[in-house]
Amino acid sequence: MSTDFQQARVALGARLRELRTSGPDGRLTGTALAERLGWPHSKVYKLENGRQTATAEDLTVWAEATGQPAVADELHSRLRGLESRHRSWRRQLSAGHRAVQEVHNAAQANSAVLRAWESSWIVGVLQTPDYARAILTRFSELHRSKHDVEDAVRARMQRQSGLYDANRRYHVLLWEAVLHTRICPPSVLAGQLDRLLGIVGLDTVELGIVPLGATLKVPPGVGFWIYDDRQVIVETWDAELWLDDTDSVTTHLRTWSALRESAVFGSEAQRLISQARRALST
Repeated sequence: MSTDFQQARVALGARLRELRTSGPDGRLTGTALAERLGWPHSKVYKLENGRQTATAEDLTVWAEATGQPAVADELHSRLRGLESRHRSWRRQLSAGHRAVQEVHNAAQANSAVLRAWESSWIVGVLQTPDYARAILTRFSELHRSKHDVEDAVRARMQRQSGLYDANRRYHVLLWEAVLHTRICPPSVLAGQLDRLLGIVGLDTVELGIVPLGATLKVPPGVGFWIYDDRQVIVETWDAELWLDDTDSVTTHLRTWSALRESAVFGSEAQRLISQARRALST
């Protein structure tokens, strides 16, 4: 979780505490507010101390219960500011996986230079439909979300039109382990590796593979995208972080550059991909 996000959540909690203690009907104790809302007291404590992210409904009823319903719009605005950076999967996937894919399609379409590091799977823009289907199915099961995988696959495939845009450049780094990860049937992985072999040499794509035996300047860590050196997207198990502050972008650019120093490209990258492809037959 980003430091900026946590600071903003703490600030929202402080504002909630202020509303509780300075309402028109006088100060409410945390216990009294919890009883009024039908919540456990621990929820009030967690919200006020920035240990839990409020929902829009939480903020509406808080404003009403403290006798200040007009403040709800302000609280909702603060929440939108939080969610523009920390986007929980629970909330994003309430509308299904297709909607999430369309958000990423738009973000990539508005970028000219895209850098990626991935240590867990093949990045979406280079996936085959079958591989994408396997990945999205796993995430749908993990998050127990709306099962609109086929719509999501079609949306993800639309993103690949950018690979043939002469004004766009993709600089993608993959950890070699990704080439061997059996998150899908062997036949699907074989097709995906064939797809990667065809990507090497594409004018708009620089594909690098970081070998398992390479000396690394930084640990592999989690995957991320950098758009036009202005925005970073990091995916975790429970959320995505959309970061645009200078420190976050600079740190991820340095991390990406450090990982790139350990990568191989061109024929050496093809050799590692072909080696993984042959291993599927043994």
